[in-house]
Amino acid sequence: MSKISAIIIDDEPLAREIIKAYLKSIPQVEVTSECSNGFEGIKAINEFKPDLIFLDVQMPKISGFEMLELLDELPVVIFTTAYDQYALKAFETNAADYLLKPFSEERLKEAISKASLFLSDKKKNSETISKVFEQMDKQQEFLERVVVKNGPKIHIIPSDKILYIEAQDDYVMLYTTEGRFLKQKTMKFFEDHLNPEEFIRIHRSYLVRISEIKQIELFEKDSYRLQVSGGKFLPVSKSGYSRLKEIFQ
Repeated sequence: MSKISAIIIDDEPLAREIIKAYLKSIPQVEVTSECSNGFEGIKAINEFKPDLIFLDVQMPKISGFEMLELLDELPVVIFTTAYDQYALKAFETNAADYLLKPFSEERLKEAISKASLFLSDKKKNSETISKVFEQMDKQQEFLERVVVKNGPKIHIIPSDKILYIEAQDDYVMLYTTEGRFLKQKTMKFFEDHLNPEEFIRIHRSYLVRISEIKQIELFEKDSYRLQVSGGKFLPVSKSGYSRLKEIFQ
């Protein structure tokens, strides 16, 4: 087997040391970097372009899943976690592999053998990670924050800072108190994962924070629009108007 370059991303120093110790008996895997959080992980992945990463799911600052969403090119991933509810989600979507802490050296070797099947097939790897995201989206509760990449900067946007969202092809534009940010997610995702007591879908292209609505007016015959804070007018569809009447009647 040819050399496999790897990066370990875990906020626990002991967890990183255990993986490195186990890997001493697997000479084909070479650790090029280790990181204690997702920000360091993104930087290291962009710099070293590893074949494989060992990625902790639960980390401070940004989670492992949030980190993956910000990458332009995905390496093969072996997830690690102490929380078996996350393991179940990943197994259901056939991730490269998932290690439930504490794990043995033999279990790590099994994971690397499984991951090696993905190393020569980038398309299969990308599809697998996409399935992980899809499964996470289905099971996720209401969003507390959204992580976006804007050039070299990463922004963590609390959901209570989102004013409204506009659809833009395969992306959405988030209009927030801190500016606007492009995110590669669908309007359906945000409609399903933002609290319906706080947000309302007014149009196929717009989702609005209810508290930001200042007025609703007739725009043309059988056509309405609403004004949000700052004076911006947004179109309202017939179904959107029906939803508005339900909450404002």
